[in-house]
Amino acid sequence: MKGKSLKWPVYHLVVGGLALLLLYPVIWLLMSSFKVSNTIFTTAHRLLPNPWTWENYKIGWQGIGGQTFADFMMNSLEIVVLSTIGAVFSSAFIAFGFARLKFAGRSFWFGVMLVTLMLPHDVVLVPQYVIFSKLDWLNSIKPIVVPQYFGIPFFIFLLVQFIRTIPSELDEAATIDGCGKFRLFFRIILPLVAPALATASIFSFYWRWEDLLGPVLYLNSPSLYPVSMGLKMFLDSETISNWGAMFAMSIVTLLPVLAVFFMFQKYIVEGISTSGLK
Repeated sequence: MKGKSLKWPVYHLVVGGLALLLLYPVIWLLMSSFKVSNTIFTTAHRLLPNPWTWENYKIGWQGIGGQTFADFMMNSLEIVVLSTIGAVFSSAFIAFGFARLKFAGRSFWFGVMLVTLMLPHDVVLVPQYVIFSKLDWLNSIKPIVVPQYFGIPFFIFLLVQFIRTIPSELDEAATIDGCGKFRLFFRIILPLVAPALATASIFSFYWRWEDLLGPVLYLNSPSLYPVSMGLKMFLDSETISNWGAMFAMSIVTLLPVLAVFFMFQKYIVEGISTSGLK
C-alpha cells in the first residue's frame, strides 16, 4: 500500500512535467503575442511580457493585403467544412463497399487503394497541377475541395476495419426486413461507425485547416486565402516582418482547433461495440 501511495504522486509529477515541457512552445507563443513586436526576440528568454500590449491582436485582426483576418478565417472554414464533408462521407461509402459488398477484384482494388496510401504526396503534385490547370480550376478552391469527394485512403482503411467488426447478422436481419444496400448503409452502418467518422472528421479538419501547400499552389488572390496564407503574409523578406501580429493571429487560429478537439474527443475512445449497444 505504501508503494502504491508513493507511486501515484511520482507518476503525476513526471507526466505533468512532460506535459508542461510539450506545452511550453505554445505558452511562449501566447505570451509573445502580448509583447511589443520589435522586442519579441530580444526578450525571448523572458516568458512574461513587459509591458503587456493588445496592439498585436488589433493590428493582426485588421489583416493585410486588403483583407481582414476574419476574411481569412471564413475562407478556411469554407474549405474545411466542404472538404471534411466530402472526405468523410465518400470514404465511408467506399469503405462500406470494400467491407460488405462482394465484387470481382475486391482484394486487388483494396490493395491498389493501400498502395496509394503509401505513395508520397509530392509525387502527384505536378500531374495534379497540370490536370487542374487544363480544367481551368486554378485560383479557386476547387483543386483543394473536389478531390476530397473521391475518398481519402487513410480514412477508407480506418473505416473498413471498423465496419468489419460489425456482425454481419445485422446486415442479414436488415435485408430480411426489406433494407436495400443504400438503406443498410445509411440506417445501420453509419450510426455504428460514428466513432470512426468523428475521428476521420477531426483529422480532416486539422489537415485542411493547417494546409499551406495547396493554397500556395492553387490560390493567387488574397481574397481567397485561408488562415495559413494569411499568417504567411505577415512575414515579408523585403521589409520588417510583423511577428507580433502573426503570433497573435496564430493564437486566434488555434481556438477552432481546440474547440473541435474538445467537442469530439469522446468519440475517439468510444468503441464500436459500445456504440452498437447504444
